[in-house]
Amino acid sequence: MAFGRKRAHPAGSATAEVATEVLGTERLRLRRLVLDDAPFILRLVTDPSWLEFIGDKGVRSEDDARHYLAQGPIDMYARLGFGLYLAELRDGGVPIGICGLIKRESLADVDLGFAYLPEFRGKGYAYEAALAVMIHAKRDYSIRRLVAITAPTNEKSIRLLRRLGMTLEQAIDLPRDGGRSVLFARSL
Repeated sequence: MAFGRKRAHPAGSATAEVATEVLGTERLRLRRLVLDDAPFILRLVTDPSWLEFIGDKGVRSEDDARHYLAQGPIDMYARLGFGLYLAELRDGGVPIGICGLIKRESLADVDLGFAYLPEFRGKGYAYEAALAVMIHAKRDYSIRRLVAITAPTNEKSIRLLRRLGMTLEQAIDLPRDGGRSVLFARSL
């Protein structure tokens, strides 16, 4: 796989953000989310699997999705330089999911997060994007330990985390971040 390098992004408000590629793999482009991604985010966060395994974020409209983007990923880019990225197919630019780094107040370590639309699951995209993000975390942000949380019943995510070399450390309760979860970790 070929991985792109971190690129500079325009400063200023969320509306000034440009959808610029942060990472690239053979089949995917990972780029910063922008407010114009609201229709995709609305579809993703209202998917039954998202609601079951990640939780209801209260997003019911494109305006809600823009607010979610501004207060979540876009704010995190401004504060930390990283966040969740939009994963899109290199061929055609079709958005398929999100994958990236999250710094939650409830966790000491940076968290690997991901979610994909149903029609793009089971095709290896999640592994491909997560591996690129792990390399990005170490190379561009000097992150030495990465964690990931998931619902204890989310067998597909647990399989992916194990395939990425992460090991189960503990069950935790994160009321603001999805409730009862299992935490996986890996040194980078």
